[in-house]
Amino acid sequence: MPPVVVKTVPESGAKDVAPGVVEIKVTFSKEMTDGSWSWSTAWQNSGPKMIGKPRYEADQKTCVIKVTLEPGKTYAYWLNSGNFKGFKDAQGHPAVPYLLVFETKGK
Repeated sequence: MPPVVVKTVPESGAKDVAPGVVEIKVTFSKEMTDGSWSWSTAWQNSGPKMIGKPRYEADQKTCVIKVTLEPGKTYAYWLNSGNFKGFKDAQGHPAVPYLLVFETKGK
């Protein structure tokens, strides 16, 4: 079975995410291959400014990126997609594509 997204922080669909410097976390159902990910913007400029590079937490299931979120904006990432399959489990199976979309609070 391919890995699937089981949790995101913020949750997909959230409409009240605080702007500023935050960590976006995506947890998969299985341990993932370190150094392999696919944070693809859903449309032009749908991704926030990234600070540093993505990393996995010690559980090898949770991928974290540090970003700067602007107020009153909608952000969206495809975690894997038809063209990009960087999120893979330890056996090399690509994760099922997942759309993470959220909005930040206004000014």
